[in-house]
Amino acid sequence: MHLALYQPEIPQNTGTLMRLCACMGINLNIIHPCGFVWEDRHLRRAGMDYMDIATVHHHTSWETFQEEVRKKSQRLILLDAKAETLYTNFSFQSGDVLLLGQESAGVPEDIFQTTPHRLRIPMTPGCRSLNVSLAAAMVVGEALRQLKIAQGE
Repeated sequence: MHLALYQPEIPQNTGTLMRLCACMGINLNIIHPCGFVWEDRHLRRAGMDYMDIATVHHHTSWETFQEEVRKKSQRLILLDAKAETLYTNFSFQSGDVLLLGQESAGVPEDIFQTTPHRLRIPMTPGCRSLNVSLAAAMVVGEALRQLKIAQGE
C-alpha cells in the first residue's frame, strides 16, 4: 500500500501523514512542487522522529509520478469529496496507491477525470471536506482492514 500527496501545501499535514505511513508500514510519495520548504520546522514537529523511519519517495512532477505508477502496474485511487464511490464500497489491493490532492483545491480537473478509481468519504450534508490527514487515516484504516481479512489475519 502506498500513499501519495499531490503538491502538498501544509507541512503539518505532511508531517502527520509521514508519521501515519511510518507506523503503518506504508510508502509515502510526495509529488512536487510542495507549498513549503521540505526542511520546514512544522513538518519536523508534526512528523517527529518518525520522519527518520518513514519511506518517502519524491517525484519532481505529476508526470514522473504517473510513469512510476505505470511501470509498477499499480492501481491509482484518488480520494476526493466529489467522487461517487464510497471508500467502504471499494475492494483494496496490496499495491494500491491512495492519492490525496492539495488541501486547498484537491487535484486539477484533468487528473480527477483521468484517474480510474475515485473514492469519497460520506459526510453530513453541507460539509465540504475533512482534513487531508484525517481522510487518509480513515481510508488507510479500511484498506488495511480489508487486506488483513484477505490474508486471513
